[in-house]
Amino acid sequence: MDMHTVVLGTSGTTAQDVIAVARGAARIELPEETLAAVAASRAFIDDLAAKPDPVYGVSTGFGALAVRHISPELRAQLQRNIVRSHAAGMGPRVEREVVRALMFLRLKTLASGRTGVRPVVVETMAAILNAGITPVVHEYGSLGCSGDLAPLSHCALTLLGEGDAEGPDGVVRPAGELLAAHGIAPVELREKEGLALLNGTDGMLGMLVMACADLARLFTSADITAALSLEALLGTDRVLAPELHAIRPHPGQAASAANMLKVLAGSGFTGHHQDDAPRVQDAYSIRCAPQVAGAGRDTLDHARLVADRELASSVDNPVVLPDGRVESNGNFHGAPVAYVLDFLAIAAADLGSIAERRTDRLLDKNRSHGLPAFLAGDPGVDSGLMIAQYTQAALVSELKRLAAPASVDSIPSSAMQEDHVSMGWSAARKLRTAVDNLTRVVAVELYAATRAIEMRDGLTAAPATLAVLDAVRAAGIKGPGEDRFLAPDLEAAYAFVRSGKLVEAVEPVTGELA
Repeated sequence: MDMHTVVLGTSGTTAQDVIAVARGAARIELPEETLAAVAASRAFIDDLAAKPDPVYGVSTGFGALAVRHISPELRAQLQRNIVRSHAAGMGPRVEREVVRALMFLRLKTLASGRTGVRPVVVETMAAILNAGITPVVHEYGSLGCSGDLAPLSHCALTLLGEGDAEGPDGVVRPAGELLAAHGIAPVELREKEGLALLNGTDGMLGMLVMACADLARLFTSADITAALSLEALLGTDRVLAPELHAIRPHPGQAASAANMLKVLAGSGFTGHHQDDAPRVQDAYSIRCAPQVAGAGRDTLDHARLVADRELASSVDNPVVLPDGRVESNGNFHGAPVAYVLDFLAIAAADLGSIAERRTDRLLDKNRSHGLPAFLAGDPGVDSGLMIAQYTQAALVSELKRLAAPASVDSIPSSAMQEDHVSMGWSAARKLRTAVDNLTRVVAVELYAATRAIEMRDGLTAAPATLAVLDAVRAAGIKGPGEDRFLAPDLEAAYAFVRSGKLVEAVEPVTGELA
């Protein structure tokens, strides 16, 4: 668990800090200059609230109800009501790390001094995160426009001491009880504060940041398993030569090819087929591995660029500008985030698809260049990894369905005031499933490739490959033999890949991989 402190200023945050708060135990610190900037913007809101002219979010209703001017004695009730009414999510609970990322990113915008909330709102949200209190947020309720409304509203409800939340012990209790147990006073909302708590793209952005981190590790893991499959199939590493990739200068492609070449350094397997079974070229799933994985890497770089821009943004409506103007805007629209979430789902599906094709080749005695059918101990008596490939194929099929973009859809809401929405939350939710599926696909390829390498006699694998074999066996992932209950082995391989241990096993031999 990461116990370092995240200092939240007015200019945004970093992906590393989001992950530290969401997945670790990093504490949030609000420096005096941040609280001063928040107080300064609040002064503008107080001035406007005292004037007779209606100002959206300050002295009016919301959305299609913005035409009504709200009298001062009803404004606190208005802000409470928007939180309560918008906390209308349904379905399964969202994961703790997603809720923490969502809250931290909303806090990031509140701390920017562009939303007009009082310092007490910012301090209370930070205190809730630091106490390990996690609001109960549900799967459905965001259209990705006007922010992730229902998810953020469930978080805002906790600030009021209402609704349910999970304590640091993992037990769900009434939020008011949890706040009291940690000495946190509920917030009494004032003008604009309810709106400011729920008008952002924070949920989809938090999931994007975490997906980018997970996919970066997965792309490296997939380069390793592709190299192991190439080796097990007695392929040639000549296609990985830097000069070949320099003439098609996609950075991701070059990085993947370099990774594979490092893993294969010193292998006695590669090119061996040229001696007695000439093969001019390997199949596309082997030869084009860097091109496919590399395209995914370049897509990931674009997604990170979008995420970094969002992390530096203040997303709210209306916003308080430095000169004191309070202006309505459309910055809450999730399209920029939704697009890259969908792009990444496409890249994940294609990477899974090519990995499954390599696994299938390892199991087919007509294409595996001397390996036993299905890598079975005694083919016919044993089925080997036949059904492990079925499982992998099912995962790939689902990856293809998950690659259908959410962001091309739009469903109007709020009496046609919100007549075009991004569906970015939905794009993020399916990407999380896609990342998990891809991890499992890579794990099955790892399982098959390591077994295949151990079934080759008379050849010496690359030093990096031998390090992988030692690590997977030390992790309790068994090697070749007669048929056995496979599910535990596959689950162990999944945990091995997901934890980053595959990359950790290789890098002491290869040096740092991209």
